[in-house]
Amino acid sequence: MKVTPAILQHEFIGLNAKVVKSSNPNYVGIEGNVVNETHSTLVITHKSKNKTIMKKIAIFHFTLSDGTVVEINGKAIGGRPEDRIKKRLRRRW
Repeated sequence: MKVTPAILQHEFIGLNAKVVKSSNPNYVGIEGNVVNETHSTLVITHKSKNKTIMKKIAIFHFTLSDGTVVEINGKAIGGRPEDRIKKRLRRRW
C-alpha cells in the first residue's frame, strides 16, 4: 500500500496499533488490536484487557494489512471515525 496523506481516512478498527510516545507515560508501550474508536479515544486490546487511549496525547504506529508500519499523531485522527472517513483532504503540494 502506498502511504499518502489519505491514510488519515483509513479505518483503524482491526489494525494492530502501538503507542510509541505519549504525554501520559502509562500509555507508552501499549500494543494490540484496535477494537473500537470514538471521537477522542482508541480502545486497544493489550494482554487480554481493553485499554482506552486518548488520541490527542499519543503518537501511534499502525501496522497495515500489507505489513507497512505508519506513524500517526493522534491529533491528526481526532474526530468521529465516520466523519473522518468522509472528509476530503486538502493537498498542500
